[in-house]
Amino acid sequence: MKTLKKIALAIDTLLESITLIGLLTMIIIVTVQVFTRKVFSFVFHSSEEITMLLMVWFSFLGIAFGFREHLHMGIDSFTSKLPKAVNLVLDKLIGAAIFAFGVYLVYYGWDFTKLMSESELPATGWPNSLLYLVMPITGVLVCIYAILQLIGIDTRRHRQIGGHE
Repeated sequence: MKTLKKIALAIDTLLESITLIGLLTMIIIVTVQVFTRKVFSFVFHSSEEITMLLMVWFSFLGIAFGFREHLHMGIDSFTSKLPKAVNLVLDKLIGAAIFAFGVYLVYYGWDFTKLMSESELPATGWPNSLLYLVMPITGVLVCIYAILQLIGIDTRRHRQIGGHE
């Protein structure tokens, strides 16, 4: 179990680092775009498209990281009144629903990625499927996190987020 968790955390660290680099890149591109537009009345033609691509990737990977950190929405005021055994069953059902959502993202995200591979993004000329490839990647991550959580492996890395100590 510990080996499985170490492998998952190593992959997760890599993806989280890539995501943060993407966010930093997006911030730099938008800053340069605003500066060049206001000062020089010039805009790089592909900057908005690259920013959109980075935003979509950052958002979808954020979904997976949110599930990892247990930041999904819950109604604690209702479940706190239930017996502990019922809450354990509900936690397993929620984990199964999260896994099903991940499978949905993998299946339909891959279909959509294949469908969009024939077209190109207008400004960069990159395949349009780049925009949608993040869906199955996010789905795989969500499935992995759901399985790890269902078998009792705590996947949270940032315990101070969201009040989960």
